[in-house]
Amino acid sequence: MSKVVILNHPLINHKMAKIRDKRTGTKEFRESVSEVGGLITYEITRDFSTKPITIETPICETTAYELEKQVVIVPILRAGLGMVEGIHNIIPTAKIGHIGLYRDEETLQPHVYYAKFPKDIAQSTVLVVDPMLATAGSAAKAIEIIKQKGATDIRYVGLVGCPEGIERLQREHPDVSIYLAALDSHLNEQGYIVPGLGDCGDRLFGTK
Repeated sequence: MSKVVILNHPLINHKMAKIRDKRTGTKEFRESVSEVGGLITYEITRDFSTKPITIETPICETTAYELEKQVVIVPILRAGLGMVEGIHNIIPTAKIGHIGLYRDEETLQPHVYYAKFPKDIAQSTVLVVDPMLATAGSAAKAIEIIKQKGATDIRYVGLVGCPEGIERLQREHPDVSIYLAALDSHLNEQGYIVPGLGDCGDRLFGTK
């Protein structure tokens, strides 16, 4: 079974308070989501493999280390876009793919309307980014599509999750580790995480 990492860091908790507060405006909300994305990145990358390289410092030749594998960030549109800049600031060499999903109103099943990935995604470490792990339908579908492209080293990165979403993602993709800034209580009848932070996409882009 995959590991689940819930970040418990004072700076992340401080910024999550801003993100959760319904009084927080679009600008501050968007900035805080990006900042938490950056802070989470340190934990996501803790076990990344590196390879030695020889460099010249101003003093002498020495051995240094760089990431062994390419990193690909794949946000699930549109809310996932809010975390990309923060992660990319920490891993500026990362490539970025995109995947767009919509939910059928009758079957409630996710369908893909857009998918674009770097050619070397199969050999890369892939970070699937979506702020809310609620029902996990979109995340599970996105990971399924990425696996079809040959990727095997995949990690889910989000802000807030709930037990229902974690259980489903672990059941369908037991090889994918889950990283969250917070774990909340449950889903309500409308499919929102409680206490949650509302509709992340609408709050990021001011569409509600």
